[in-house]
Amino acid sequence: METAFQEGKEEVISAWYMDDSEEDQRLPHHRNPKQFVSLDKLSELGILSWRLDSDNYENDENLKKIREARGYSYVDICDVCPEKLPNYEVKIKNFFEEHLHTDEEIRYCLEGSGYFDARDQNDQWIRIAVKKGGMIVLPAGMYHRFTLDTNNYIKAMRLFVGEPIWTPYNRPHDHLLARKEYLDSLLKKGDGQPVEAN
Repeated sequence: METAFQEGKEEVISAWYMDDSEEDQRLPHHRNPKQFVSLDKLSELGILSWRLDSDNYENDENLKKIREARGYSYVDICDVCPEKLPNYEVKIKNFFEEHLHTDEEIRYCLEGSGYFDARDQNDQWIRIAVKKGGMIVLPAGMYHRFTLDTNNYIKAMRLFVGEPIWTPYNRPHDHLLARKEYLDSLLKKGDGQPVEAN
């Protein structure tokens, strides 16, 4: 299932290493020179991704297949923008706090765009730009954060196995089992010893 629905994926999902600038979080934050990250590299870090037909999400057989294969029983849709998200400023600040979850974070971009930032095995930030039609899964135990880009809008489908638990554990939470299991999975892939930062 992870290898299905890959055609044209680079058009809706791209990634690069971030700079350390304190500028607006919604800017691309490319390093100089730019340092792009392949989707294969994201896959090595446990990040799954697909390109789907977001104009037909209600009847999309491919989405249905992914949901069945991965047990995504819960679905909702949220609009993240100043006009539609109550308490927008507080929420967007919370989304950008570095955190992890004890379950996967599954997001499918139906409209708009946004950035998911994730740490690699050496604790470097990778910025993942997701546009309409892109769906990504961040593994349980991976430190990450989310922000809108300068378009200030994303309509995203959130999926979950069972009843949703949206609890973010802000860094540091390295003692959690999900974190330990995630680090173990990186070691098993032969990526070398992940660096732990406090």
